[in-house]
Amino acid sequence: MPIYNYKALDRTGKETKGTINTDSIATAKQKIKAMGVMLVDIKEQKSHASGGGPSFIARLQNRVTVEDLALMTRQFATLIKAKIPVAEALAALSEQVDNETLRIVMSEVKQKVTEGASLADALGAHPKVFTSVYSNMVSAGEASGTLEIVLLRLADFTESQMKLRNKIKSAMTYPVIMGIFGFLMMNVIFIFVIPKIAKIFISMKKELPLQTRACIWISEFLQNYWWAVIAGMIGAWWLLKRYIATPKGEAQWHTILLKLPIIGILTKMINVSRFCSTLGTLLNSGVPILTALSIVKNLVPNVHIKDAIEKARISVSEGASLTGPLIQSGHFPALVTHMIRLGERSGELEPMLKIVSENYEEQVESKIGGLTSILEPIMMVALGLGVAFIVFAVVVPMMSLNSVS
Repeated sequence: MPIYNYKALDRTGKETKGTINTDSIATAKQKIKAMGVMLVDIKEQKSHASGGGPSFIARLQNRVTVEDLALMTRQFATLIKAKIPVAEALAALSEQVDNETLRIVMSEVKQKVTEGASLADALGAHPKVFTSVYSNMVSAGEASGTLEIVLLRLADFTESQMKLRNKIKSAMTYPVIMGIFGFLMMNVIFIFVIPKIAKIFISMKKELPLQTRACIWISEFLQNYWWAVIAGMIGAWWLLKRYIATPKGEAQWHTILLKLPIIGILTKMINVSRFCSTLGTLLNSGVPILTALSIVKNLVPNVHIKDAIEKARISVSEGASLTGPLIQSGHFPALVTHMIRLGERSGELEPMLKIVSENYEEQVESKIGGLTSILEPIMMVALGLGVAFIVFAVVVPMMSLNSVS
């Protein structure tokens, strides 16, 4: 149902504000009048999921997360399984969901469905909330009469993506915190501690060791040109982002990511896992393979793997095999292409893709755990080397001072 924001005056003349959820603005006015207040202003609350938007802070506070979408999809599937009509299920969801933006979106989706639009078209009007995978799977479910099954698969798919994302975030939290802490600690030492010690060394009027001179130079540079360091870091980040935004820069950056030790393997595995799981889910839901490949191509972030999928789509459209271009790209492991080839020959492509995606999800989890266990000692060693450099830069002149004494 549409949600209306209203302003009214009570019997004492005090202004009151509120929201009301009802079918139409006329019904909303009647309900407000029944409250015993005088209506001043009423407006329908619109979502920003289909274009435009509020301030950055408002978007951040009310954005629809993967967790919100997964929970809503599971509730939707349960309602449809209970044989509740789609319009009534959408009305219930617009009242049940906690996220304000998603509540408004579901209200608008319900309104479009009531006006005669298909559920897939109503969802597709909000691309910032519902991806092309989501709306295409719903469209296939409506066409085949298996909407309940499709929604359950969508809930499983969304939850698996959510779990993978959360595991990556949790794995990177500790190294990021350690990196930030180490960076700040080193800057505090160079800006506030080293200058005081440097005065003692300069008063010695002796030739200082190379590491001590380097330490003093870094300290003076940070004191005098800290703004240049910050500006340089921001500028370098901006230039990198601009370069990656170009087709050539994006291709080179993705090539680097694939060649990096550990990270390259993890990047490839995440892309392949997403390809297999999404393609298998779409095909299981009745989406034609050419349409499914087009959707999957847009969901895979790496441009080289995306190009291999596009070549595979063209190959299938010409009546050839799906696996040929995937093998030629060199980005798909032999096990994956072998399983896909077996699936094509036996007519069991969907189960094979599911097996591969589950296997790779387990491997991704293992690699993420391994990455964390490797990054932690690397961060500790890096911090140790930085501290050791400062200690030796300070201790060696101190020893010289003591020998003189």
